[in-house]
Amino acid sequence: MMQDQPSPNAILAAVAAWLRDTAADALPAHARFEAKVAAGAVELVRRQIGAEPSEGDEARMLSALVGDTGGLDALTARLCAQIENGEADLSTPGLSDLLIATTLNKIDIDQPEFSAAARLRALAQRRRGLP
Repeated sequence: MMQDQPSPNAILAAVAAWLRDTAADALPAHARFEAKVAAGAVELVRRQIGAEPSEGDEARMLSALVGDTGGLDALTARLCAQIENGEADLSTPGLSDLLIATTLNKIDIDQPEFSAAARLRALAQRRRGLP
């Protein structure tokens, strides 16, 4: 099957690199700073787009936890209500795994170089019995 090239990921990466490495150098100090902020925002969006399958995984885990179906926002609201009402807590099977997976996904998007993420991944693997 033919695929369109370049991919959206490649386009966003190129725009971010151009803003950061080319355009920023030709701008006055404040505009250079703004170009680098814009490059960071484009990179954040690129990572967010790449994380969309993880949101599907999150929705499946939430659905299993709350015993309901629906969109990610509705399922999250239902879990929050269950926690608030005392129907779910960290002893609820699967809840801590969901929280760890969701946190790792958010870290991968917002702070991909965050050093504690590797320790959190190792903890998650040990909890699942993986080496």
